[in-house]
Formats: sequence, structure tokens, C-alpha cells
Amino acid sequence: MKQTEIASPRTARRSFCGALALMPLAARAQLRVEITGVGSQQFPIAVAPFAVEGGAPQEIDAIVRADLARSGLFRIVDAGTQPIADTASVNLADWKTRGANALVIGGVRRLADGRYDVRFRLLDTVQQAQLDGLSYATPATDLRLTAHRIADRIYEKLTGERGVFATRIAYVVQTSRASWELHIADADGANPQAALRSREPIISPAWSPDGGRLAYVSFETGKPVVYVHTITTGERKAVANFRGSNSAPAWSPDGRTLAVTLTREGNSQVFLMNADGSNVRRITQTTGIDTEPVFSPDGQWIYFTSDRGGGPQIYKMPAAGGNAQRVTFNGDYNISPRLSPDGKLLAYVGRRSGRFQVMLLDLAGGQEIPVTDTTRDESPSFAPNGRLLLYATEVGGRGILASASVDGRVRTRLTGPSGDIREPTWGPFIK
Repeated sequence: MKQTEIASPRTARRSFCGALALMPLAARAQLRVEITGVGSQQFPIAVAPFAVEGGAPQEIDAIVRADLARSGLFRIVDAGTQPIADTASVNLADWKTRGANALVIGGVRRLADGRYDVRFRLLDTVQQAQLDGLSYATPATDLRLTAHRIADRIYEKLTGERGVFATRIAYVVQTSRASWELHIADADGANPQAALRSREPIISPAWSPDGGRLAYVSFETGKPVVYVHTITTGERKAVANFRGSNSAPAWSPDGRTLAVTLTREGNSQVFLMNADGSNVRRITQTTGIDTEPVFSPDGQWIYFTSDRGGGPQIYKMPAAGGNAQRVTFNGDYNISPRLSPDGKLLAYVGRRSGRFQVMLLDLAGGQEIPVTDTTRDESPSFAPNGRLLLYATEVGGRGILASASVDGRVRTRLTGPSGDIREPTWGPFIK
């Protein structure tokens, strides 16, 4: 939830943020992945240890293996410990007997200029044919990204859909009573970097569609102000600094417009503005609380949370203005709407029997399913291919990151750094 007027699963906090260039974090901040669910139908695949010449700072095959397992669509077949180079002759019938319908082999070789030559082959053990193969020349700093890209190619070849392993996520972590950081990390939570550090909380980060900027809320002037932060340079600009509260920024699909929640005319209402803060116009007109706006993927609709009917529920209205329509009807408390990339599914946090859980609503059919089995979930965010949801939850009194497949059958916890993690958001595909 992006503001305090409608209670959220966890207490809202305020932030004083200092802009910093992206900087790597210590090893303590690495996240650990735990897969706690099992998919109903999984493709059996073996990823053999890559043959490495000259040493390498990253285990490419281990990263690929973890990526595929985390998606929930693949069952990883034990490939043993013997490396298999991409140039090796392989008995595919033998691997089929071992239960693998596909086999990944590869190699890593250090080049004279210090870069690494990373090669892989994806082999079909049923048809006994090569499905894909590629080589990458990459610096050591990009070896993890290269591994994610290999996993994306394998995912796409075997599913027909684009993989999201090479994308990024952002989240906020409170490291002490007076220290908060905004992290940008790989989609698996590894390789985190600090975009912001603060003495108070940071709230409401939101990725721009091109992945180059984050909008967020800062309290450094004593009240909530919306900023737009350029990731590569650390440059930021206050785009909503009006009387009262400025909160809950969300980008339009073309990156030109921000939807925000302002109280400059009374209660919290939804406004639109250009991404540079100009041309501010109000689009909701109620005496209640309207907040947490988000654009539909086609940019034609605004979904938002409102208590206009009593308790908080999710509504939608034309982005150009007009009448609002109620969207959620199950339960008496539904907040934090997020649309799937194809616009067919709505994710949100619903309170059911005292539990705050991520729910998913089929907008055409009206069927609602619980995606999570935890009790204090917040901030759901779709992967750019629409197959996974990232969210924050609480375990043992501490906030952690988690993800789940949209059918709720596979759930993954990303744990590791000490502190309270919250407000995750999944970035777009990297161009």
C-alpha cells in the first residue's frame, strides 16, 4: 500500500533519501533462493557442468540450472560432476534413458584481453538434434548476465515464450533502525546494487517502461515528494512536490505520463502529470480516498484502490477521465492492483480470514484464485512475461522477497540479507 489512509499489511513508513550512483553491495546482501513448491507439469532437462579453461569467477551452469528450476516449468535432471564441453560428442540416447528430454552443455574460456568466451549448446535427446547454440564474449563483470541470457534462450526455445532471467528487480531493505536502501538486483536477487541510501524508509519504487528510471517517494523535505531517478547517473528530479501528500507514482506504458496520488485539493485523489512534473490534472472526483493508481498495458485504463463504497476495493476508469467501475467483489478488503503484461489478469492483496494474501483475478471470467499461502503479503509485481509474480511477505517477523507462478503451484523465497525487505517491483525486459 502506498499511503497511510487505508491500512496496509505492514505499517507505512517515511523516507529521507540520498541519491547515489549504483554501487555493488557486500557479500552479506546476496539473496538465497528456496523453491518451496512443485509445478504440475515440468520439462525434464539436464544442465551439465561447463568445461572451464583458465578459471572463471562465476559458475555459469549453476546459474542456468537455478534459473530454470525457479521458473517452475523445468525438472532438473542430475547431470553429475563431470564437465562436458560444447565441442564434445554426446550420446543423446543415453541422456534420454537417464530421464532428460534436453541437455545443455558448454564451456568457458578466458581470452587474452581478459574477457571470457562462453559457449553453450541445447540438445534435444528425443529427436537427437541441436535446438540452439551460441557463444558470448563477455567481461568478468557480465558473466552472471550472460548466464541469465543463456537461460532465457533455453526457456524460449523450449516454451515458445520469452524468458525473464536477464531482467532486474528493485526493492527496499531496512538494514537497521535508521538505515534503508533501495536495491537493484538480478531477477534472482543476486548481484544487488544500492541506488539509494537513507536514514529513513524509502517507499513506492516504480520502474519506467524502458528500465532506465525509477520513480519513488522521499520525505527528505519533511513531507512525501515524488522523485524520478535516472539509474545510470544517479540524477533525480522532484516531479510532485505539492501541498500535502504526494505518493504512489506509476508510469504509463509509453513512459511519458505518471499517475500519482495527491492531497493538494483535500482527500487523496488520483492525478496525471507529464513525467517531468508538468501538466498536472485530476482524474478522480470523490470525497473518499482514491490511491495506488496503475495503468493498463494498453494505456487506456487506470486501475486504483478506493474506499468510495465503504471498505477498500479496486476500481478502474478511463485514463482520459470518466466514470469508475468496481472490479473486485470478493472479500471486504482488496488493495494494490497490478495488471499482467497482456492485460488479462489482475493481481492484488486481499484480506481473507485475517490473512493478507496475493490474489489473482481473471478479468474476463471473474475467477479469483489465491496465489500465496502466507499471511502478510504486499506489493505484487508481474514479471514482464506474465508468468511469475514478485511480492514481499513476512516470515519470522522479517520482510522477505518471494515469487510465485501465476497458478500458485510454484513458490520461491529469496532470503539472505539482514533487514526488513519490502516494496519489490519487477523491471521490464532489457532492450
